[in-house]
Amino acid sequence: MRRIGIDVGGTNTDAVLIEDGKVVGAVKAPTSQDVTSGILDSLKKLGATGVLKGADGTPKKVDGVMIGTTHFINAVVQRRHLTKVAALRLGLPSGASLPPFCDWPEDLATLVRGGVWMVEGGHEYDGRPFMPLDEAAVLKAAQEMKAAGLRAVGISSVFSPLDPSHEKRAAELVASVIPDAAITCSSDLGRIGLLERENAGLLNAALADLSRDTIAAFEQAIRDSGIAAPLFITQNDGTVAEASQARRLPVYSFASGATNSMRGAAYLSGLSDAMVIDVGGTTTDVGQLKLGFPREANSVVKVGGVRTLFRMPDLLSIGLGGGSHVALDPLSIGPVSVGYRLVTDGIAFGGAQLTTTDVAVAAGILDLGDRTKVAHLDAATCARVFSEAARLAEEAVDRMKTEAGDVPLIAVGGGAFLIPEIMAGVSQVIHVEHGDCANAVGAAIAQVSGECDQIFKDMTRVEALAAAQEIANDRAAAAGADRTTLHTIESEDMPLAYLPGNSVRVRVRVVGDVAATA
Repeated sequence: MRRIGIDVGGTNTDAVLIEDGKVVGAVKAPTSQDVTSGILDSLKKLGATGVLKGADGTPKKVDGVMIGTTHFINAVVQRRHLTKVAALRLGLPSGASLPPFCDWPEDLATLVRGGVWMVEGGHEYDGRPFMPLDEAAVLKAAQEMKAAGLRAVGISSVFSPLDPSHEKRAAELVASVIPDAAITCSSDLGRIGLLERENAGLLNAALADLSRDTIAAFEQAIRDSGIAAPLFITQNDGTVAEASQARRLPVYSFASGATNSMRGAAYLSGLSDAMVIDVGGTTTDVGQLKLGFPREANSVVKVGGVRTLFRMPDLLSIGLGGGSHVALDPLSIGPVSVGYRLVTDGIAFGGAQLTTTDVAVAAGILDLGDRTKVAHLDAATCARVFSEAARLAEEAVDRMKTEAGDVPLIAVGGGAFLIPEIMAGVSQVIHVEHGDCANAVGAAIAQVSGECDQIFKDMTRVEALAAAQEIANDRAAAAGADRTTLHTIESEDMPLAYLPGNSVRVRVRVVGDVAATA
């Protein structure tokens, strides 16, 4: 198996080639403003190392290119490149008092809200129809959407994870009126909880145009590099999905950068249960590995101020990185960073902004830029800065630990030089080879996942678990997994005593290897 992993960070775009389970090439290129150029540059650098050619000089066959990108989360956070969305909710006569977008930050809602339509439909908590779907009202709404020039539609329905039939039928009706519409059904994003699931669907619809253009640009960059391989996009849970699936559901890539680093840390260290601290150029992410995958957040996750409820890693991010601004009097580090401008703005590179990288150069830890430009930083000053960085890291790790005793900590990322060898509450600090490219390694070795989180009724517990397993397997296969390699990594069931018919909520997550291509 030969794969290329690429991760686009705020400062650097990393690329690695993994061949037969080993990292045989790893490069960094500055992240470009348009992101795609940085990917092209990283692929050119990787090609220049010679690892993409065989001994006879012919190009090696690459089985897949896995890319992790911050494009989509940045668009929401920075309020850029978002599409106006028509929100269609199936749930009248109830639910009218809290319409779609009601809990969004007003600036983001103003950008995204193209119109709101609510019609009769939806199901009860036990799967019975709440109201028949008002198809005439859906068609009328679609005509109004078309007249308003809206081409992105988010459809949500009450308890649609139990029965998505009303959402699917409404999507068919809207498509019959607006054939080129990009339609998101909230049931595709799973999990119970109308407002949070609806929010995720509306965010997904708002990213429709950006997703199409971004992934097309990624595919073009791969072709321009002369690499003939399928494209996969990394997901929030440390797995990947085929480009077509990722184009349709870009919200699943929101937190892929941090999860790539955690999966890469597990792979490079050989540990499947440990804390991970990923120090990038701008931020530091701290999380916990369980069975080689990031621990998931079980609570509502806010993205750009919007409440959502889908699979996201449980992470703590702080403003500490290799490009963080440093002030000496009084001493402070971050949260502002020079980001990808490190090589122009940092003092060691001829700029005027003191950064943590400049301090590391002055201390002799890094061999970058011109050390004479930071010669005014004495050993005591450097020690003060590193001590403050260590304090920030210790505090972050302590907040994310779930046990009282000391735990192993894997330090990765380009800014891992800020993490000392001894830390309070940590049994061992592990710095791994290629740790500065752990994010790209995590992308390259990623598997494909599928998840089911649903309520089943009139079934035994065993039957409900089997049904959920089959749904999860189908979703993994649709995302590009090889069915024969699928195995369960999470399974939980909860009897719901207040529901009729022996109702039980079951959540199952499976992972498997990427299916081979001809």
